[in-house]
Amino acid sequence: MSTASSTATATTTTTTTQRVALITGASQGIGAGLVAAYRAQGYAVIANSRNIQPGDDAGVIAVPGHIGDRAVAERIVQTALDRFGRIDTLINNAGIFLAKPFTEYTLADYQAAFDVNVAGFFHLTQLALPQMLLQRHGHIVQITTTLVDQPIAGVPAGLASLTKGGLDAVTRSLAIEYAKSGVRVNAVRPGVIKTPMHAPQTHEFLAALHPMGRMGEISEVVDAVMYLERAGFVTGELLNVDGGQHAGR
Repeated sequence: MSTASSTATATTTTTTTQRVALITGASQGIGAGLVAAYRAQGYAVIANSRNIQPGDDAGVIAVPGHIGDRAVAERIVQTALDRFGRIDTLINNAGIFLAKPFTEYTLADYQAAFDVNVAGFFHLTQLALPQMLLQRHGHIVQITTTLVDQPIAGVPAGLASLTKGGLDAVTRSLAIEYAKSGVRVNAVRPGVIKTPMHAPQTHEFLAALHPMGRMGEISEVVDAVMYLERAGFVTGELLNVDGGQHAGR
């Protein structure tokens, strides 16, 4: 499933008044929900995932490719600047979660997690920031995980904690670094969300991991991101959307 409308092509740079959001992991799940939400707010969206395909909405431009590849990040940013001359929001949503005992992770697992969770964030954020600083406004949001602060017995998540924990830390660091520049930096930390990555037969087990006794909905993560988008005095926030997981079990 894809929400993208047209693949990226080089065009003459123009500056528009329409706000622009860059969203990774945009073809399904939380990413697709975020694309729809930002479009509903009138944003143009540059949408990335590995195999994203054009859709029917001319306001959503597809830039396919692996976000761990800096050349892909460069294409995303350049597409935004060529088409619209601005970048207002960056949502670093793409992520990999591998649940294994720590001693069973392979080098390939390690590389895959760092390529998407860390390198993808690094490349795209570093490339998008100069335009935000030039504009003196912008908003960057990471989608991390509540497991960073509240591990769950029976859910081994060492690589998620290692990589997403780094994103939590850098969110706070960048929020302070750019607090006076007009750029805000926040994170949303979901619990287990009902997305296509979770087979229906696992839902009962996954629901029981949350104090509220259910899985989260995509719309609830989207609502949190949209709150942060509107909250102009909020930066450096790590917003838990996890049915109470972060508070304990």
